[in-house]
Amino acid sequence: MSIIVLGTVALDSLKTPNGIKKDLLGGSAAHFSMSARHFTLVNLSAVVGSDFPKKQITMFKNKGINIDSLLVKKGKTFRWTGEYKAEDLNTAVTLDTTLGVLLDIAPTVNEKQKNVNNVFLANYDPDIQLDFLNTLNKPNFVGMDTMNLWIYTKKKSIAKLMKKVNLLLLNDAEARDFTGQKNMLKAAKLLISLGPQIVIIKKGEHGGLLYSKNHLFALPAYPLEEVIDPTGAGDTFAGGVMGYLVKSKKINAKTLIKAVLYGTIFSSFNVQGFGMEKTKNLSLSKVHERMTIFKQFFKF
Repeated sequence: MSIIVLGTVALDSLKTPNGIKKDLLGGSAAHFSMSARHFTLVNLSAVVGSDFPKKQITMFKNKGINIDSLLVKKGKTFRWTGEYKAEDLNTAVTLDTTLGVLLDIAPTVNEKQKNVNNVFLANYDPDIQLDFLNTLNKPNFVGMDTMNLWIYTKKKSIAKLMKKVNLLLLNDAEARDFTGQKNMLKAAKLLISLGPQIVIIKKGEHGGLLYSKNHLFALPAYPLEEVIDPTGAGDTFAGGVMGYLVKSKKINAKTLIKAVLYGTIFSSFNVQGFGMEKTKNLSLSKVHERMTIFKQFFKF
């Protein structure tokens, strides 16, 4: 079993209460891949510029990530510069965005990868997400993410895409903006009615809610004394969820709970370092150690 992820691979520059970092490897597809790779072969589809560091491409290969659909085009790589304030580490303030090659070039699928039937559409223009999905031969299980920008500007495109996906992940602010509902359970029910079989609403440091016609449960976030950099936490969470579900080859209460649990633990490591500092060399044994500690909370 394998999975193909469409998304961005970026170079991020950050300012947080813990310091300033430049040109960190980031992007929705990259963060997703760092956790999903622990469970299944990940095929990464994205576009980078000719300025993208070759050492990062080598790193993807060394982690077992298939980059046959990673396009390197003449021009600049997508760059994002953001800041997190001490009073609200859940919200990033965008200081600058350089789209670079993303302005004119959409990701493509290598011919050999068109038969991959597990798909995750990480944060991207929903029209491009739909075009990408339509190029695949037999998508069986499809997950997607989105963001406020697309909800504000392309809500109809998101709604059209949602009819084709099995799993929708979004955060609480995005769920409110899309549905107009303040109550997250009402928002989840409305989202389910639009097509997805499973909806996961992420609530940052407050955990998340999973809803389907047959399942409803919530998990808290893993408690941490300090958050260094929240960038990519949602994408890392999604990689843990989708990766485990693909490995499980089945959808039931047990696998859904375990998938959300894995996503929660992976994202807890992600926020403890800048960029992929903590996730690129993370082992499953370390994940399982933290998972054991986390499970003790529920016994109380």
